[in-house]
Amino acid sequence: MANELRFKTARDLFMACPAVSSDMVALPTEQPSIEFCRALLAGRVPEEAITFCAYLLPERAAVWWAHECLSHLIVVLDRRDQELLALVRDWVSEPDSPHHRPEMSKAAAMPPTTPAAWIALAAGRHGNGSAMEAVSALQPPARAVSAGVLAGLARVALEDRFSVLSAFVEMGIQMAEIEALRQSADAT
Repeated sequence: MANELRFKTARDLFMACPAVSSDMVALPTEQPSIEFCRALLAGRVPEEAITFCAYLLPERAAVWWAHECLSHLIVVLDRRDQELLALVRDWVSEPDSPHHRPEMSKAAAMPPTTPAAWIALAAGRHGNGSAMEAVSALQPPARAVSAGVLAGLARVALEDRFSVLSAFVEMGIQMAEIEALRQSADAT
């Protein structure tokens, strides 16, 4: 499976996405991407596995992964974040719908001060107007995805944080493997 990922090794990802170097302390290796991600999780700064997943996944899949992560934290999110998650869910299901563009542009133009606002910012990259300008400083959207998931994780009780972090990373790995299968099937 790992051979079908869009980035076979950690070094491949770092080469294709130079911004990841400024978002992580870990240095790339020739390890397969999934192994590298799990090594990050087991390492000194396990949160870097979240950042690595955000870059590993294609943009739309990364936004969906972040949505799913935050959906598991609904009890620590306020009403506005829950509304933003609903917008993100609708956008992921129909990203080209003209109905979603104004809503996502408006959401993405808000200051990203909450977990779901970061995710809306990443999704808004595909919008137009002010959303595009707002996201331009955060290229690539993986940075906003990572920030949103990590901001949500910061709201989890300390004693539960590592198990939630591990579950999020495993979900990201599964999504990367599913995306690899989907892209492989599309290519044939």
